Amino acid sequence: MVAFSWLWIPITVFAAFVQNIRSAAQKHLTSELNTISVTMVRFLFGLPFGLLYLWFLNTRRTETFPDIGWDFIAYTATAGAGQIIATALLVYLFSLRNFAVGTAYARTEAFLTAIVGALFFGEAIVIYGWGAILISVSGVILITVAKTGIRGGQLLTLLADKSAWIGIVCGLFFAIASLTMRKATLLLGMEDFLFRAALTMIFMLTMQTVAICLFVLVTNPAQYLIVWRNFKVCLLVGITSVMGTIGWATAFTLEQAAYVKSLAQVEFVFTLAASYWFFKERSSPKELCGIALVVLGIILLVLFG
Repeated sequence: MVAFSWLWIPITVFAAFVQNIRSAAQKHLTSELNTISVTMVRFLFGLPFGLLYLWFLNTRRTETFPDIGWDFIAYTATAGAGQIIATALLVYLFSLRNFAVGTAYARTEAFLTAIVGALFFGEAIVIYGWGAILISVSGVILITVAKTGIRGGQLLTLLADKSAWIGIVCGLFFAIASLTMRKATLLLGMEDFLFRAALTMIFMLTMQTVAICLFVLVTNPAQYLIVWRNFKVCLLVGITSVMGTIGWATAFTLEQAAYVKSLAQVEFVFTLAASYWFFKERSSPKELCGIALVVLGIILLVLFG
């Protein structure tokens, strides 16, 4: 495992990249579907590709199949529920007038992962790691402030806004999902980290798909017709979603969740780079300072975390 420990870095960068694409596609669907149905799409359309990936790995597996205990099921169920709630809250933020405030607070996910992991999951972080996480999160918040026009001083005064608390809760549930997913992968105890990550993902994804599809079927079955009319976009959401989940689950088998989520802040550098190269949009001084902080935090994390 030590020989592959560095792989969490490119895997996390890949997961962050495809997550950026998935989020853009999900935002497009919010004009057609309600919050729960947009959340359902990522699981329903992602599951077949996840099963295909697991089948591919299983054909090359040499170890015996791991024991699936109740602890593993409990952790995967918690991770799945946490991811559903967090995704639904994130999608819901798109519909709010002050969604920018909420998303700014949702960016604290990496810091919340570090706190919850240290308090409840025994994931101790060295002082340099805390510094790197704080620097990168500060950079992301600065980028968000610059892009949305929120004044930095307003972030504290806007804590009374509903959007702010939805954003914080969203980040917290993403943190819980990350930590419990990592715990589940470690419980399998296999040397083949790719297979145990994929197996964890499939257990989680199957439970998520069954639960949310039944909920939509009972509460608003007409949403399935709208999903069918938007098949291509839904397919893109599903593919990018499962690719991202594969990336996160695999990275979590190799490194602590807080470090993985901190490195994932590179997603915002990708976003601003795409804006510059493809849309010829110039970055403001605040955005450039934010990018510098994110990159500095990542460098410190990789070197000293």
